Amino acid sequence: MNLSDINWDFNAVGQWPWPLKAVAVTLTSVAVLGLGVYLHTFDQIKALEAAEHKEQDLKDSFEIKQKKAVNLQDYQSQLTQIEAELFEMIRQMPTKDELASLLTDISQTALASGLEIRLFKPGAPIHRDFYAELPISIEVIGQYQELGLFVSGLASLPRIVTLHDISIIPQVSSGKDGKPLLKKDDKPIRPTGEMVMKATVKTYNESTAAAPAPKAADAKKGKK
Repeated sequence: MNLSDINWDFNAVGQWPWPLKAVAVTLTSVAVLGLGVYLHTFDQIKALEAAEHKEQDLKDSFEIKQKKAVNLQDYQSQLTQIEAELFEMIRQMPTKDELASLLTDISQTALASGLEIRLFKPGAPIHRDFYAELPISIEVIGQYQELGLFVSGLASLPRIVTLHDISIIPQVSSGKDGKPLLKKDDKPIRPTGEMVMKATVKTYNESTAAAPAPKAADAKKGKK
């Protein structure tokens, strides 16, 4: 078959040799099949992949929900326990009427421990989500074991009281002018075992309404 003798006019396809017709029919069939796959089957393949991904996501979600359902009783028990603990904490928070007596209890705890109170200054309430925080700046002087008794006494109070920003340093002796007494080498004279503790005592109130802060009181009181 001489290709130069073939009339390549598309309108003369019927006159082409049978081998050439077979090749043309094959190429046309492949092109039509490929176009059909591209226009129709590819979309179905993408839809199938999306459905498979969704199926896997649903399976994962089902497994998570199934685990939660199996442990539902435990979750309910934990929730009940948390609610009981929260109720107990709220119950230990002083009301507005009890704040004044609580402040007195804190100062009396310091004095009962044998400490000298230099500073006792309640601050403005700080309001949180469902409670108010009342900070009290304190400065007390005493022996180390007396400071320990004071901290233990605060922990045993019937209301929630916490200590923050604690600083304990040795007490420096001072003269009549209030300046530290110095040795010959210009080092301060410090009495044995005398310590100064500065800290912030915090108590809490379940009420979020603004309440006037108690008046600040700087007190210098002798040890009992």
